[in-house]
Amino acid sequence: MASSCHEEPSSSEQSPETTISDIKIEHEPPGSRLSELGIRSWPKWGCPPGKFPLKFDAEETCYFLKGKVRAYMSGSSDSEYVEFGAGDLVVIPKGLRCTWEVSIAVDKHYKFDCS
Repeated sequence: MASSCHEEPSSSEQSPETTISDIKIEHEPPGSRLSELGIRSWPKWGCPPGKFPLKFDAEETCYFLKGKVRAYMSGSSDSEYVEFGAGDLVVIPKGLRCTWEVSIAVDKHYKFDCS
C-alpha cells in the first residue's frame, strides 16, 4: 500500500504542508470516470482489519472495491481523520504519514505516480 517508488527520505524531508485534509476523496465516481482512468488494469491490494502506520513516498490513487478506513495523521489527535471505503476514488499525496484504521477488510485497485 505505501509506495516503494522512491527511497525513504528522512523525516526532515517530509513536507510540513502535507496534512490529512490533503487526501482527496471522490465518492461513487461514475463508471465513465473509472474507465477513463483505466482502473481495472491497475494492480490490486487488500488487507484485513487492523491498524497500519503508512508513509507514502509517491502520490497514490486508489479505488476501493471493498472496505472501510479511517486515516489519522501521524502525531495528530484521534479526532482528526478522514474516512473512505467501498466505492471511493482516493488520492493520497506524496509525503503523507498516517495510520490507517481498517474496520472492514480492504480490497482496492491502486496506482503510484512516481514522477
